[in-house]
Amino acid sequence: MRTFEDLAEEASTVDVSGWDFGWLQGRATEERPPWGYARILAGRLPEVTSALDLDTGGGEVLARMPGLPARMSATEAWPPNIARARTLLTPRGVEVVAMQADGPLPFPDASFELVTSRHPVRPDWDEIARVLVDGGTYLAQHVGSASAFELIEYFMGPLPRNRLARDAHDEAAAASSAGLDVVDLRTVRCRMEFGDIGAVIYTLRKCVWWVPDFTVEGYRSTLLELDAEIRRNGPFVAHSSRTLLEARRRPR
Repeated sequence: MRTFEDLAEEASTVDVSGWDFGWLQGRATEERPPWGYARILAGRLPEVTSALDLDTGGGEVLARMPGLPARMSATEAWPPNIARARTLLTPRGVEVVAMQADGPLPFPDASFELVTSRHPVRPDWDEIARVLVDGGTYLAQHVGSASAFELIEYFMGPLPRNRLARDAHDEAAAASSAGLDVVDLRTVRCRMEFGDIGAVIYTLRKCVWWVPDFTVEGYRSTLLELDAEIRRNGPFVAHSSRTLLEARRRPR
């Protein structure tokens, strides 16, 4: 294996914009949920005439879809991702809307038949219900409770249990309170493996909310310790948590 310094230097300088994790190929793996969110989405989009993708990232998921509805919109709040999403999606006729994090959705009431998201940051159930037509569908794959906590706590130490948020049943209850009837709710924990310290650094730079103050220099001693552990014992193992949630808008 290459030296710590080589791996850290490479992972510290590579571009981490967007939600394409292709750089990690051969260096880290994450087991996929059994339901196949992208496959489900590919079947649903051609069935509607209007759809909205929330927190679209760099547009990578939508860009892979074989067919899109006549009106397809997407929102994103992080500027590097907005530029990337527009590059990928504008040629396909997708309206990419920049918005403030936690701000209201910039669309009129009852604008869309389908609202989707792969890993929304904080679903605003009232806003989702507002922009859906009566009978419209919310279909999303959420990050679940305590996702990747083995890695996060390696750097931050034991976390308060309130960081175990994103409980699937709590989210379903919140969706129901906003006017949505939950018709499908599934959860799974998936194995993650990090094969070298570069993969860890890259992931923490991309998923900035995991260890909010992360820098290579600031956590150098911890990174060196983890690097030695990986070299001694093999890949570092953590577990992601995922929820598939589908809900329908009740008549107003």
